[in-house]
Amino acid sequence: MSDPIGFLHAMIGERPVEIIAALLGLANITLLIRRSIWNYPFGIVMVALYAWIFYGAKLYSDALLQIFFFVVQFYGWYYWLKGRGGDGRVIVRTLNRNQMLGYAGVGVAGVAALGTFMARFTDASFPYWDASIAVLSVIAQIMLARRRLENWIVWVAVDLLAIGLYWTKALYPTAALYFIFLILATLGYFAWRRSHRTGEAAT
Repeated sequence: MSDPIGFLHAMIGERPVEIIAALLGLANITLLIRRSIWNYPFGIVMVALYAWIFYGAKLYSDALLQIFFFVVQFYGWYYWLKGRGGDGRVIVRTLNRNQMLGYAGVGVAGVAALGTFMARFTDASFPYWDASIAVLSVIAQIMLARRRLENWIVWVAVDLLAIGLYWTKALYPTAALYFIFLILATLGYFAWRRSHRTGEAAT
């Protein structure tokens, strides 16, 4: 490595706001895995910061996505309040076959539509790559708000796509965050699946 100081500076990031957003993201997803409703205050601040970060990086699909996330945070907070068990944690549900097919169809159509729009009418970087992350994130976030186990599978796909894109765009702290998200999403899936199976056994 010819310039270790420069590499370290790039990894830390030039904007402290990106570090703060990444730390908030870690707190948010850790609480999500624990099925704690207190993930939402952290999520609200995180997405507000990332809207500004992604707009500055010309990742417009991701910037618009944060606006959606900001709104859906409040929807999820409300929905989780109504779906808690006796221990205060949310009850996990699963998708049926028709719901899975519906989400898949919406995902394909959404990526095609958003990617084409961004490619034709903006100077977006990697419009289809960015659109894939955005559309799949919307689907995963809706599943998460609805307490569906399968949200974690979609988040794994999002994380894999995001790591490559953000590293390519030199958003190194965010790429590192999504690598951690990838690990946590995998853990989240198994934790929620265990909770779902335990709940089924109890009933």
